[in-house]
Amino acid sequence: MDRGLTNNEYGKSITVTISQHLPAPAGPSSEYSRELRIAMELAREAGAIIKAFYDVPHTVIWKDAALTPSYGNEVEPVTEADRAANAYLVKQLTQAFPDDGVLAEESKDDLSRLEKRRVWIVDPLDGTAEFISHNGEFCIMVGLATDGEPVVGVVYQPIDDVLYAAARGAGAFVEEYGERRPLRVSKETDLARFRLVVSRSHRAPLVDAIIARMGVQRERSIGSVGLKIGLIARGQADFYVHPNPGTKEWDTCAPEVIVREAGGIMTDCWNRPLRYNQRDVSRRFGVLTSNETHHQALSELVAEVLDDAGVEPEFGF
Repeated sequence: MDRGLTNNEYGKSITVTISQHLPAPAGPSSEYSRELRIAMELAREAGAIIKAFYDVPHTVIWKDAALTPSYGNEVEPVTEADRAANAYLVKQLTQAFPDDGVLAEESKDDLSRLEKRRVWIVDPLDGTAEFISHNGEFCIMVGLATDGEPVVGVVYQPIDDVLYAAARGAGAFVEEYGERRPLRVSKETDLARFRLVVSRSHRAPLVDAIIARMGVQRERSIGSVGLKIGLIARGQADFYVHPNPGTKEWDTCAPEVIVREAGGIMTDCWNRPLRYNQRDVSRRFGVLTSNETHHQALSELVAEVLDDAGVEPEFGF
């Protein structure tokens, strides 16, 4: 069953056709089956909106650095696709779950979400720089946090039609080529053989110091946090480190559920848990994700590099 969707915001009228996917529930014991099903459907629908913008000239706006602080002197771009997908996801999630809060990257945060136990955390286009450069390495991310912990996550790459999804206690899976397969992180235990996945657009200088300290030989660059974590969840990479404050809650909520349900782990750079629905949404202590076999050792090594660089665990980056 197909249905049409028209988006006429931001000065354009674009009609896209969305194929209805009817995924099976997350699992017989999952208390979040409905939430996961709806998140998957909405991520695909937002992907259809973004694809409609993909092959037309982009209008790029540069965010006000004072309003959206990032690391270094970098100013973040935003496109019509970001805003259109954001508006659609927020509207649909609010209608489907009227009692929940919503934190979305391109929406004004009025902090009313802080009064909610359940909050949807949305990145409508993770990898805007890759969207602009037209390399396909971007995705839509829809996550749900309850009492500060991530419980549902969906990461959808619309160009290749690859969807990663998970709900707490129900495992993680990927849908591609018309098939659904369970996800499992690698079993690699030799730190020297760990495969690092790093940012294509936001590589922090401290990453090179960490690589040198570990003696890592294998590295892969890719856009979007969600896609990096997807590679770890499917066993094609072993760890990811982001030693700066550039990521926000919407960059990690959905991916954290997926990698944890696949057997991995995500923490800050000092191996402390990430909390969600906080007043300050910046990840000021960085992000470290791995297949968990040596996460403690990785965090200790990263902490040594950060200590040498004068970065203190009490204050972060």
